[in-house]
Amino acid sequence: MDISSTSSETTTNLSGEPTGLLDLSVVIVNYNVREFLEQALRAVERASARLNVEIFVVDNNSVDRSVEMVRAHFPNVHVIANEHNVGFGSANNQAIRQARGRYLLILNPDTIVQEDTLSTLVAFMDAHPEAGAAGCQILNPDGSFAPESRRSFPTPKVAFFRMTGLSRLFPKSRLFGQYNLTYLPIDAETEIDALSGACMLVRRAALKHSKEEYDALKAANGSPKEPIQNPQSKIQNPTGAGLFDESFFMYGEDLDLCYRIQQAGWKIYYTPDTQIIHYKGESTKKSELRYVKLFYGAMLRFAEKHMQHRYPRLFLWMMRLGVVVRASLTVLANALRRMGAPLLDLVLIAALVIGLGVWRSGETDVGFTTLFYWMVAPGYALITVTAIGALGGYRGRRRNRSGPAWIGTGLALLIISAASFFVKDIAFSRLVVFASFPIGATMLSVLRMLRRKRRRGIRQALFVGQAGEALRLQHMLTGQSPAPFELVGYITPAAGPELEAAPNLPCLGTLHHLRDLVRLRRLEDVIFAAADLTNQTIFTLMQRLQGLPTQTRILAEDREHVIGKASIDDLSTPSLIEAEEALGTPRSPTTRRVFESAAALLGMAGHPFASLMAWFQGEESFWHRLAQRTRLWPEVLKGRQSLVGYRPADPFHPPPEWKLQPGVFAVTDTLGRSLMTPEEADQAYWFYVRNQSAFLDWIIVMRAIRALR
Repeated sequence: MDISSTSSETTTNLSGEPTGLLDLSVVIVNYNVREFLEQALRAVERASARLNVEIFVVDNNSVDRSVEMVRAHFPNVHVIANEHNVGFGSANNQAIRQARGRYLLILNPDTIVQEDTLSTLVAFMDAHPEAGAAGCQILNPDGSFAPESRRSFPTPKVAFFRMTGLSRLFPKSRLFGQYNLTYLPIDAETEIDALSGACMLVRRAALKHSKEEYDALKAANGSPKEPIQNPQSKIQNPTGAGLFDESFFMYGEDLDLCYRIQQAGWKIYYTPDTQIIHYKGESTKKSELRYVKLFYGAMLRFAEKHMQHRYPRLFLWMMRLGVVVRASLTVLANALRRMGAPLLDLVLIAALVIGLGVWRSGETDVGFTTLFYWMVAPGYALITVTAIGALGGYRGRRRNRSGPAWIGTGLALLIISAASFFVKDIAFSRLVVFASFPIGATMLSVLRMLRRKRRRGIRQALFVGQAGEALRLQHMLTGQSPAPFELVGYITPAAGPELEAAPNLPCLGTLHHLRDLVRLRRLEDVIFAAADLTNQTIFTLMQRLQGLPTQTRILAEDREHVIGKASIDDLSTPSLIEAEEALGTPRSPTTRRVFESAAALLGMAGHPFASLMAWFQGEESFWHRLAQRTRLWPEVLKGRQSLVGYRPADPFHPPPEWKLQPGVFAVTDTLGRSLMTPEEADQAYWFYVRNQSAFLDWIIVMRAIRALR
């Protein structure tokens, strides 16, 4: 593989392109798929034997040491290591601006190319000078043909068939199967609309020049005079397709680029002469809401960008509706999957109560009424499951604890027993209800114990802090048998010499890698070092972990005894405390939204009265100042503002991780209208973030209204 510098002397080949350029530049954008990337690079090296090829890997801030692997094992590969995930299109553009190949191969890291793939695609493009881009057969890991190998643009008709599932139901139909051209033989060379960004060979000239301009340059000069010494200037002010549109973060950018290549007069081809394997779906599963939002959102953006001038607005409205419906169905499917454990508990408890009722009815001559079977038994089960859910018994590690099960069944016992004293038709069920409590609680506890036993291996934890505190915790763990968890490594608040301070405990990155590390390694515990991090930093990092089944702890500074909860199952390592106990549990967005919506409706009802009083008493009155606030209540109902938040005009804004919006009332309203320092404002907002609740919101609103006088 030759990646040497290109000579400034150029000649032309049969297609009229400068031969001073390399044959091919391979561009791979990577994000946390190190093993796939290594396999892909080895395959590309093998396929580069008869070509002059350069390879670029653009890493979007991976936490799996992908960059270190490439630099260690592939020294000839050009690495661009981003400090943030800039998206697929933007990352590709970074490499394209530096690339020196006549052709550019956009390739996913989770692919394997055949030994002849690169040479076959280059030969195909040389033989088809009208082609702006070409792609080949993409195979799934099981060897089946991947439909995304060839695509059509999402016109209204095509998009409708795709979103409604008709294209999947009738793949061989020329009408319904247009999106992926499933009605065509897979071994037929075809001119198509669009290729998949997983493997797409693009002619460099198509990005710079329109086909008409390119042909004119060839006719006039023998070859287009394209600067070679300065790669940055190769694709500037193009009449051709230009670079990837960076407003597409993930999905759709390949579709958009193919559209612009065709608009520039070039053609797009699919050739079956070679194949690649694509292991797709490593970064986003198609069952996730995120996939639906990204994929169909990209389709919608494509339509808004290229088709709104060709089709009526109703088309875009229907596409938006389709995205909402598809996302809603995904949310429903995911909710049903999460409801597996609650539904099992519901069925078991209901069956237990019904069974005991049948047995009790047979032991005595008292027949249980229909009300018992249709109200008492389901009600007992529903109260039990609702209480367990409210206690967090179906989330994270608490789903395998017995405490919520005992409390839930106990609460159901109290409520149903109390009801039996007022409803005579179920009075005979008291004994059954009392018997259901110990039997049901024991049954649910056994079920949770069996779940715990199915868990394999010791829990793995990540430490957040400097190496010294990480080693101190590791030393404490050696004194426990068995150790409650195993430290897989630590992340440091700042990079530097600290990285070499703990040779037996690897440093896995810095703070902005936290969520990706926890998600990819499926870590069950995160321990924050109080000695190295402020409480505000810890809270911010906890917010980043929301939605992950991870338990957080704090390693207290210079402490050698247990603080807070103490049981081996609760991670009772010396000097560890519950992070939620120390900093408070972040309020549920749903709970906050329900309270604010109710308050907004109340405020909107009072706005006409406040406006009327303001009209009578003038602009300097209390009522005028109150009406200025109450007129903002509709914004709260729409979710654009919160009831309590910050004032955008103030010099201090809370960090984004605290998830505070501009508010009708500011937290600092309770401190009066005098000027305050940023430090004072920071302390006020920090107190609110730690202790926020509906009650605290109400107190702030009342005090803020009084301060308007």
